[in-house]
Formats: sequence, C-alpha cells, structure tokens
Amino acid sequence: MVHKVLFWSGFGVAVRLYQLGIEMRPLFNRESLWVYPVYAGIGGSFGYWLMGVEQRQFKLLADRRDALLEKRARRKEREEAAATSAGES
Repeated sequence: MVHKVLFWSGFGVAVRLYQLGIEMRPLFNRESLWVYPVYAGIGGSFGYWLMGVEQRQFKLLADRRDALLEKRARRKEREEAAATSAGES
C-alpha cells in the first residue's frame, strides 16, 4: 500500500513540474525548491486518503459477498428440506 502513497507523491511533483513548464519558468530555481515537498505532501496525503477509501470499499464488498453467500446457502437448505418433505409424502 505504500506504493500508492509514493505514486501520488510523485504525481504531485510531476504536477509542479508541469505547472512550471506551462509558465516557462526554470524547473529548479533555488528560491522555489521548498515547493516540491509541499506538492509531494499534498499528493501523498491524497494517495493515503484514496488508500483508505479503497480499503473501506473492499471491506464493504466482502461483507456484501458474505451476506449473499449465506443467503444462498439458507435458500438451498430450505429448497432441499422442501424437496425431501415433498418426496416423503
């Protein structure tokens, strides 16, 4: 999961480089080097948030899948019980 945070940190730096490219300004100006960690931090925090969203969605999907499987198993048991009671009559 750390790779997602690193990816989004790199994406934040890439956004800064793209911004400077559009403005046609030097990419590595000594006075503005402090901005790169800011952009990396913003991108990394977005990646961390996105990772949490993904984990919550996977948990929700797993819970829903388990509930559906239990429901199918209960329905199958009822159908088998009904078939055996109908077969005995």
